[in-house]
Amino acid sequence: MMDPVRNPFAPGAGQRPPELAGREKEVAAFDVVLERVARGRPERSLVLTGLRGVGKTVLLGELRSKAVRRGWGAGKIEARPDADLRRPLSAALHRAVRDLAVRHRAPDRVEQVLAVLKAFALKANPDNAKLRDRWQPGIDVPAAQGRADSGDIEIDLVELFTDVAELAQDVGTGVAILIDEMQDIEPDDVSALCAACHELSQLGAPLVVVGAGLPHLPAVLSASKSYSERLFRYVRIDRLDRENADHAVLAPIDREEAGITPDALEALFVASGGYPYFIQAYGKAAWDAAPDDPITAEDVAVAAPEANAELAVGFFGSRYERATPAEREYLRAMAELTEGRDEGAATSDIAVFLGRKPSSLSPARDSLIKKGLVYSGERGRIAFTVPHFGKFLLDRED
Repeated sequence: MMDPVRNPFAPGAGQRPPELAGREKEVAAFDVVLERVARGRPERSLVLTGLRGVGKTVLLGELRSKAVRRGWGAGKIEARPDADLRRPLSAALHRAVRDLAVRHRAPDRVEQVLAVLKAFALKANPDNAKLRDRWQPGIDVPAAQGRADSGDIEIDLVELFTDVAELAQDVGTGVAILIDEMQDIEPDDVSALCAACHELSQLGAPLVVVGAGLPHLPAVLSASKSYSERLFRYVRIDRLDRENADHAVLAPIDREEAGITPDALEALFVASGGYPYFIQAYGKAAWDAAPDDPITAEDVAVAAPEANAELAVGFFGSRYERATPAEREYLRAMAELTEGRDEGAATSDIAVFLGRKPSSLSPARDSLIKKGLVYSGERGRIAFTVPHFGKFLLDRED
């Protein structure tokens, strides 16, 4: 029996797989961005888009590690719907400043920037004095006055980003701010973030934002600031092709001095569709199911129901449970119209299928978009944010 303790596969939200296959191009491009920005050369910030399960969060983590290894200050946040941007952004920048402080030779200069950061962070608190004391940013210096504390998020971001970037410039590096689920940032905060990035790019300041989000993120940014199309470089993160999917399986198995047959590799690719999260889920189940080395196609077939059951609970089910009955009806109609394929459906077709007026379905659709279960890539069409979600819905026995 294959030793379960040595099982190299690691399905998990945002968990780095044992082999980051198929993302070499994006990582190499980010290396170029870091070097160019540190040298004062113009470079756009980066936005990664794609469905859930393609590894955007993992890639963000890898890029953050790259920045830190090059001596950059780097902080990462996950945006949340209806949440103020100041608090998480303050925490991320605090982390970045601490990264830079290790190399900086002037503690007073670091404290000046921390004071401005604290002033910015405290504006996340309401004006009510009783409520204001409930949260403190954990920065052990007095807050500055008259810098990044106007209450106007756009003005304050420009001032804060400028000060943090100058601190990085002192040590010859830069600052990277990584934002996951970027489509969930509130409209006013998105607008301010774009404006601040635009201002700093004109100044040639060494600060870059790397965002990741669902496929409609470019439309969210464009609706906020029309120049965002030129402000960011958009990179689509998709499923792996056959070669890279095989490598994602073979490399960790080889490191464990185990084997897998060609037919098993084929079966894993068909089951996973090349989506990195699914590769890990089916790979883990196949390893555990294999009685002997190497893993065979029969082992993959035996393991598939267990992997499907785990995905149904942890990957699909957790999202489905967030939907109301009306929203589930809408999701089911989408699944029926696309027959489980990972493609969009016309909103007008959904209305016809359900025998309803399109306007009556707008609340359910808008709520599903806000919950991150569907997205609108183009006007009049809607698609699942989760690959294979339609198939999951059709296979359910409600």
